[in-house]
This record gives sequence, structure tokens and C-alpha cells, in this order.
Amino acid sequence: MYESNIDWILAIASGLAGIGIGALGYHLLNANVARNQKVRQRLAETELELTQVKDSLNDHFSRAADLLQGIQRQSQELQQQLAQSAERFCDDDHLKRRLHASDAAELAAEGETEGSAPPRDYADGTHGTLSEDFGLRRSPEEAEAASATAQPPRY
Repeated sequence: MYESNIDWILAIASGLAGIGIGALGYHLLNANVARNQKVRQRLAETELELTQVKDSLNDHFSRAADLLQGIQRQSQELQQQLAQSAERFCDDDHLKRRLHASDAAELAAEGETEGSAPPRDYADGTHGTLSEDFGLRRSPEEAEAASATAQPPRY
């Protein structure tokens, strides 16, 4: 009977040891899961915060653009009002020309920005690219001398 008790004691001790090892393994593995879950939660909070910052920045720039358009519109209305009032009430022709010249300059500036061509790396005309004499005015004698001693194009 003594030998059968040892078998039972050994079985119970082995069971308790297995339970202890299993609990220890579960604790160690579960600690990584809890840490990963905390990291995921912090990541989600950070992404939400980033999204909110982006949205507020978009709202800020949209509002700033609207305010800028309002300021530009009011500036144009003020300039038109000044020009109309000067036309009606002012006797100084010089002042009237200045006001109308600023209107014309403003229209010309708008036309230049809309229809401006990109910069080029060549000169107009038949002188070739990057001509050394492009835009220079020569006297007729210098022009004849230059054409008489014309050198072949350099490549």
C-alpha cells in the first residue's frame, strides 16, 4: 500500500507542477499581449490626435484664404470708390491720372500673371540660342563690320 501512495503523491505533485508551469507561461505570454494592447491603444490615440490637428489646420487655411479674398475684394471696392469720387469731385488732373494709372497697372499685373510665359534659354530671331548680341543696339557701321567678319557658329 505504501507504493500506491507514492504513485498518487507523484501524480498529484506532477499535476501541481504542470499547473504551476502553465500558469507561469500564461503570465509571461499574457504580459506581452497586454503591452502590445497598450501600444496599440497609444498608437490609435496618436493617430486620432494627428487627424484632429490636420483637420484644424485645413480649417485654419480655409478660413485664412476666405479672409484674404475678403480683404482683396474690399481693397478693390475701396480703390474703385476712390476713383469714382475723384472723377466726380476732384479738379486735379494729375491725381485722376494717378488713380486711373493704378487701376490700369492692376489690370496689367493681373494679365501678366495669367498670361506670362515661362522663362526661355534662347533668344528670339535668327541669331541662335544664347546669342551674345541679343537686345543690343548697334550703329549701322558696327552692324556692317560685324556682318562682314561674321564667324561660323560655335557648337
